[in-house]
Amino acid sequence: MPNTTDNLKESFAGESQANQKYRAFAKRAERDGFANIARLFRTTAEAERIHAEGHLTALAGIASTRENLQAAIEGEVYEYTTMYPPMLEQAQAEGHRAKLMFGYAVKAEAVHAELYKRALEAVAQGADLTEAKFYLCPFCGNIEFGNPPDACPICGAPKAKFVEVA
Repeated sequence: MPNTTDNLKESFAGESQANQKYRAFAKRAERDGFANIARLFRTTAEAERIHAEGHLTALAGIASTRENLQAAIEGEVYEYTTMYPPMLEQAQAEGHRAKLMFGYAVKAEAVHAELYKRALEAVAQGADLTEAKFYLCPFCGNIEFGNPPDACPICGAPKAKFVEVA
C-alpha cells in the first residue's frame, strides 16, 4: 500500500504532466481559433502547476539554490547519458517520429547541464550569473546565453526564431 510520500510523488508527476499537456492543448485551441478555450486550458495548466509545486514542497523537494542546482545537474546528466540514448535508439530502429525530439533532447539536456554547472560555480563564489540574457530555441529546447547564434547548433533554427526569456 502506498504511503503519503508515494502519493505525493505520483501526484507531483500527474500534475506536472497535466500542466504541460494543457499548455500544449491551449496552443492547439489558439491555432484552431478558440481563444477562450485556449485561455481555459492555460488557466487550468497554471492551477495544475500550483498543485505540483505544493506537492514538491510537501516532499521537501525544494532546497537551497546550490542544492537545487546540483539536483538539476544530476537530472540533466541522467537524461542525456542514461534516459534518452536508448529511447532515441529504439525510436530510430522503429522509424518513429519521436526520434527527432529524442535526438534534440539528448543534445539540449547536455547544454542545460553545462549551463547549470556554470550557475553552480557562480553560487559557490557567492555570486549570480553575470549573463542576464537567455535565449531559448522553441523547436529543440537549446538555451543560449548572451545572444542567439545565427543558427541553432542543435536543430538549425534561424536566430530570429529564438525567444528571449525574461
